Amino acid sequence: MAGTLYLVATPIGNLDDMPPRVAATFGAADFVAAEDTRVTLRLLNHLGLKKPLVSYYEHALHHGAAILARIEAGEDCALCSDAGMPCISDPGEQIVAEALARGIRVVPVPGASACVTALAVSGQKTGRFVFEGFLPVPKKERRARLEALAREERTVLLYEAPHKLRATLGDLCGVCGADRSVTLCRELTKLHEEICKTTLGQALARYEAEDPRGEFVLVLAGADAPEQQEAAPTLDQAVQAARLLMEGGMPPAAAARQAAAGTPYRKGEIYRALLRQQDPPAE
Repeated sequence: MAGTLYLVATPIGNLDDMPPRVAATFGAADFVAAEDTRVTLRLLNHLGLKKPLVSYYEHALHHGAAILARIEAGEDCALCSDAGMPCISDPGEQIVAEALARGIRVVPVPGASACVTALAVSGQKTGRFVFEGFLPVPKKERRARLEALAREERTVLLYEAPHKLRATLGDLCGVCGADRSVTLCRELTKLHEEICKTTLGQALARYEAEDPRGEFVLVLAGADAPEQQEAAPTLDQAVQAARLLMEGGMPPAAAARQAAAGTPYRKGEIYRALLRQQDPPAE
């Protein structure tokens, strides 16, 4: 009988946030699949556990087949990332997809997630949001993504490393404008946690003057919805407006001129249409 793949959330910084079920799942698993075995080893040591470890990181995804084979042979696996919920902006998603395709039971053991934690504390709109993770590195792809995000009306969640923060803030300023609201969440749940709601321009100015430290979640306000423009009136509607003015005593030429204002039609077009609609003379 096949085993189970457990997706185990780990604390995003503060080990006191460890849910009891996380520790219990690690304790019951036959082996642990980790993003970085060194990071997870420290966590297991904190829990007083010794478990076989295997890496599933991007450069070792060939281990995915071996992980799944062990589960199919009956072993239970606890899969975890370095921090937060695994498989979110994380190569573990490929293992989960393949596990489901093979009919392997996948069980989430939920906990903190940096992006949702940042969204909750950001002061930005939370009803609709989009998670973008890390922006692409290749310039062409990055530019296309930034231009799309500039038009995005939902709140946008981004991850960024400290050494890339200035460049990312500069790029966002360029496409979104310096006045766009953004909340910078740094070192969430850790000793030097900071939540700063500001603008892109002010954030860039700050970090041009000081070195960014720690991992960041950027919570970017969505773009304003485009104003709904009223549809232009049809020629018949403009002519009808002119007729109403005439019924109020205005001469046809003046009525046509006033009805043409703010429409794509010229006074002469409306005047000629008025003449065409006049009742034919009696015979």
